[in-house]
Amino acid sequence: QAQLVESGGGVVQGGGSLRLSCAPSRRTFSSLSITWFRQAPEKEREFVARINWSGAITDYADSVKGRFSISRDNTKNTVALQMNSLIPEDTAVYYCAAGALSRNPRDFYIWGQGTQVTVSS
Repeated sequence: QAQLVESGGGVVQGGGSLRLSCAPSRRTFSSLSITWFRQAPEKEREFVARINWSGAITDYADSVKGRFSISRDNTKNTVALQMNSLIPEDTAVYYCAAGALSRNPRDFYIWGQGTQVTVSS
């Protein structure tokens, strides 16, 4: 059973925007760093962005830097991924994960079920 819940995925035209959200299903995660990954068909799951527990430190993959922005509101127990200037290569299932300070998905054991993002050309 997923411990995190993602929402906000959908179909958008190239150049458009989407805002994904991640929230815990049963517990607060205000003390945990949160990381977004994505996985396109027949590709490895890859790091997208992460944010530390306070929101003061963020980190982005080069492929999304300048287009995506990660933020969190610990009073609402949510983490958001704002995605702008989307391109077809951003098409993937997006997952949020909690707990580790790593870009390697194998280091995480708390995951959501994923949300599909499809960018049309």
